[in-house]
Amino acid sequence: MNLKKASAVLILFGVLTTSSFAQILEPVKWTWEASKKSVKVGDELELVFTGQVDDTWYVYANEFDPECGPILATITFTADPSVKTVGTLKAINPKTKRDDAFDCEVKILKGTAVFRQKIKVLSKNLKISGTFNGQVCTEVNGRCVQFDVDFAFTDIVVTEADVKKNPEPVEQIPAATDPVSKDTVQEKQEPKEYFSKANGPVLDEAILEGEPMYGNDSFWTLLVLAFVAGLTSLITPCVFPMIPMTVTFFLKDTQTKREGVKKAIIFGLSIIILYSSAGTLFAVLLGPEGLNALATNWALNLFIFFVFLIFALSFFGLFEINAPYKLINKIDQQAEKGGLTGVFFMAFTLVLISFSCTVPIVGSVLALSAGGQILKPILMMFSYSLAFALPFAFFAFFPEVIKSIPKSGGWLNAVKVTLGFLELALALKFFSIADQAYHWGLLDRDLNIALWIVIFGLLGLYLLGKLRLPHDSPIEKVSVSRLLLAIGVFTFVVYLVPGLWGAPLKALAGYLPPQHTLDFDLAALAKGKQDDQCEEPKYADFLHLPHGLTGYFEYEQALACARQQNKPIFIDFTGHGCTNCREMEAVVWSDPAVLKRLKEDFVVVALYVDDKTELPEAEWITSRYDGKVKKTIGKKNADIQIANLNNNAQPFYVLMGPDEKVLAWPYAYDRDVQSFVDFLERGKAKFKELYN
Repeated sequence: MNLKKASAVLILFGVLTTSSFAQILEPVKWTWEASKKSVKVGDELELVFTGQVDDTWYVYANEFDPECGPILATITFTADPSVKTVGTLKAINPKTKRDDAFDCEVKILKGTAVFRQKIKVLSKNLKISGTFNGQVCTEVNGRCVQFDVDFAFTDIVVTEADVKKNPEPVEQIPAATDPVSKDTVQEKQEPKEYFSKANGPVLDEAILEGEPMYGNDSFWTLLVLAFVAGLTSLITPCVFPMIPMTVTFFLKDTQTKREGVKKAIIFGLSIIILYSSAGTLFAVLLGPEGLNALATNWALNLFIFFVFLIFALSFFGLFEINAPYKLINKIDQQAEKGGLTGVFFMAFTLVLISFSCTVPIVGSVLALSAGGQILKPILMMFSYSLAFALPFAFFAFFPEVIKSIPKSGGWLNAVKVTLGFLELALALKFFSIADQAYHWGLLDRDLNIALWIVIFGLLGLYLLGKLRLPHDSPIEKVSVSRLLLAIGVFTFVVYLVPGLWGAPLKALAGYLPPQHTLDFDLAALAKGKQDDQCEEPKYADFLHLPHGLTGYFEYEQALACARQQNKPIFIDFTGHGCTNCREMEAVVWSDPAVLKRLKEDFVVVALYVDDKTELPEAEWITSRYDGKVKKTIGKKNADIQIANLNNNAQPFYVLMGPDEKVLAWPYAYDRDVQSFVDFLERGKAKFKELYN
């Protein structure tokens, strides 16, 4: 295979790693105009709505069965005695399409979509306004977006009245009413307006001060963790012995050092492309909302829990896990052909062979990246694979270093067993996420801490040689490195013990079940509770706020209380599986300066975006963002954040006034207490300026 063909292969895989950012889709741009600019009272005219539709997208018309499923195009006029409708909304030249998703015939428009509505002028003081609603979908991946366009016609001149002796009865355009369900008539196909007039928090540039407070520390921390995970993979028993063997392949006597270095670089790039492709596919297939839903899906989290459990038992020596030999042999045969093709397939072979040791680590990296922007898993897998590939390129440049690498032996099995204990401890995190999201109540904080105390206590004994497992070599003397590790492990165990009685364990805030699940919490008993709520909060039997705070878990209820008490609202977009949310609560919210302000100056509402509790059908809403019906607490709250604030990452903090205008730039993950206090003070000052 020549260099051009090899480059084409690498480019093909590189395309797979192209990043996609989460964004609000607007696949159709609408304009409107009247067929006449000058009319008389009694005249009829047409209102023309024209949409420029992006390639591969189409707009649903309104001349098909409303029971089919897609949202029909609809106009809802603002009631006014100066005008009445004549006939119904007409789509111009729609095409018939068999919609496989809804299993019915529909009418659609592509390219340029035109709708016409005839009206009659009844008064010289003509006022025409309203909302144009509908749905647009793409043929590429079936994704749909609902549009909701407010319109007004202000340039129509009524030149003179044309009064009839027997005028027709005035038929006013009816006022808009809330839709009730998909089973109603065509005029009720618009999304349910489940907030006040603004439909949720609104970022009004006119009242915001300063710069956006979107923290980036968390993202860089995750990239560093992914890089460290890649380095950790190198010392697993599946990978470490292959380093000298693989690098030697590039520096064999039949080729020059320059050729070997060139192939080693291609080899490292191939590893990066292979691993990064996994992150790309993971992100693109799920999308921004899918990543968050996947992060708390009970089936996936239990699956990861059992995978970690199985690999822990394997690392302990109960059984061996190996990649499929037939597949490895076939790819290995391709590697033996040499050239750049052989280099790529050799990288593929390494990835497959390392599977049995690296899949739990890779799984952890992808799980950490879920629940945020779509770019996260791509960059995290790039960071992971970069660390994984660097040693191969390094040893290719400096082959003499290979001689100094320690040989495989008993120390590698000790590394394997240590990883087994860590896998066992981390498995509980995934079980806890499912347990919290679905409110099973099986793994409370005290039980999780107790299990960790036992697991890490056994790890400490193992490092001291007091516990031996299969395949372990006898330990006559404990090395200094093992002694230091044992000291660190036992220190960690001692740190865990007070957590059984309510110690916050701030360093582990994101990895343990929340504080309220403790059976006996001395700290909570000492703090007591507030008693300044307007009414009993909904969902308080299974959703909670930290540090004795009282508040709400539903947007509408919090908004009503804020108006009653004349206070700003503190909105906490959070999640059961959000590690950074727990860290912010433990490190920042717990500070007296922050906690005092949250208790006294704000109505607090925690909106869990991943809670799986299904809402009553009367509370289901249709998203203005993607046109889908949201049936659970989590999906409804996530839609508030995405549709109104163009953000889907947690934690995300918003300060809002009674008219739903955001008072200060929203605040994301940033553990700086003073910055958070400044954020709260800016919101309080703006609230006082505008509403007091």
